[in-house]
Amino acid sequence: MHGKEDKMKYGEMSQQGNDFNNEFSDWKEECGVFGIYAPNLDVARYTYFGLYALQHRGQESAGIAVADGEKIMIHKGMGLVSQIFGRKTLDGLQGKIAVGHVRYSTTGASMLMNAQPILVNYSRGMMALAHNGNLVNTRQLRYELEEGGAIFQSTIDSEVIASLIARTGKQKIEEGLMEAIKHIKGAYALVIATENKLVAMRDPHGWRPLCLGKVDGGYVVSSESCAFDTIGAELIREVKPGEIIVIDDEGLKSIQTPVPDHPSLCVFEFVYFARPDSTIDGQNVQLAREAMGRRLAQEHPTDIDLVIPVPDSGIPAALGFSQESGVPLSMALIKNRYVGRTFIQPEQKMRERAVSVKLNPIRALVEGKRVALVDDSIVRGTTSKKIVDMFRRAGAKEVHFYVSSPPVAYPCFYGIDTSARSELIASSHSVEETCKAIGADGLYYLSTEGMVAAINEVPSNHFCLACFDGHYPVEIPRLGHPQKLGIEETRAKVDTR
Repeated sequence: MHGKEDKMKYGEMSQQGNDFNNEFSDWKEECGVFGIYAPNLDVARYTYFGLYALQHRGQESAGIAVADGEKIMIHKGMGLVSQIFGRKTLDGLQGKIAVGHVRYSTTGASMLMNAQPILVNYSRGMMALAHNGNLVNTRQLRYELEEGGAIFQSTIDSEVIASLIARTGKQKIEEGLMEAIKHIKGAYALVIATENKLVAMRDPHGWRPLCLGKVDGGYVVSSESCAFDTIGAELIREVKPGEIIVIDDEGLKSIQTPVPDHPSLCVFEFVYFARPDSTIDGQNVQLAREAMGRRLAQEHPTDIDLVIPVPDSGIPAALGFSQESGVPLSMALIKNRYVGRTFIQPEQKMRERAVSVKLNPIRALVEGKRVALVDDSIVRGTTSKKIVDMFRRAGAKEVHFYVSSPPVAYPCFYGIDTSARSELIASSHSVEETCKAIGADGLYYLSTEGMVAAINEVPSNHFCLACFDGHYPVEIPRLGHPQKLGIEETRAKVDTR
């Protein structure tokens, strides 16, 4: 378990940095995974650059484990990839297989013992496991494992998965994984290295993305295809929901496990999380976001002077909105690129204007104008209100807010750190009430149908939309009606991140 002692371990500066950053980041993707099997390449460096490309998926810790056929070496730490790995560190990680991980945790769980990959020594050898997602039955599984004598070194569900695999006693890692997944529920994209194998798996619902590629006589797997572009790898295809990929000296083998009638890919990968240059399940993310903006303009015709994106995630939708509406696009909201997670917390007087440290409108462009601000989502509404207030002070005549997704009214339990439902403004406010709360002249959301239709390469029934409609594909154990609960109620004994 963790608590006050763990928080103090990392000091006041880290906590203050998180508090400041939370002013601007209501959504947090939990992590990104990367794996490579390439006997003729420097796999540690390839993984380093792969994780660099996935840095947007996790900025609190990172790790790389390398297998050379006999043993597994690992290095991980707190911070960004570039801060953790240097030339000497990478030189010391020599082998033919590597798995890497970047992590974004909740406050209080940001500690070195929770950094991944998880390295396990067990009766069949060694295993390094990296996981993106969240199990919904971690408490139950962990309790049962501890009652059976298991000892845990971390508070993350990834170690529970590793323990389940190790305790099966199966000779082959893929056989142990097939047995372990019979007991786990929730979202997981996994990459696992043994001394001589690379194994990857996407959960049967396909919540989190995972793709397969080829590079210079080897294979790579990654949360997003943008990592392949960085290392010069070729995208082969997506790992299918429920599919286990095994790569060793004999080549690549695919094992398909049972799956539900249709997948439940997290739609927010397209709305916000994934990099625009990634392709997920055949759909380019940038094109999907631009299409969402065009649909938003079609659903809500407007009479305004300027379309202004909220950087950076609102830019593609604003571009599509501008193209469809014929209203000029203006980059009139400037983002300070040098505000990071360790930003020193301002004094109270400055905290009240903290958003101005990171975002600032250009008065000369907006004064006297009717502006349409375009963002990907509204979660708590606090940041949106501050942005609207800034444009009022900059002299905008009217400030309208356009959102390229539906109202977020329900928490996520499958690997995304959202607020408790009581903190989600759409859970207790109508659109009109939310508009008044953020101080805008108008508030306009994209419909669920319009959002899904914009992602035209993925069938409409292949998405998880639980954060919009409260229909959870997998029941949340012990929680009764999950749509009525906050996510903090899943954090009793162990942080399931």
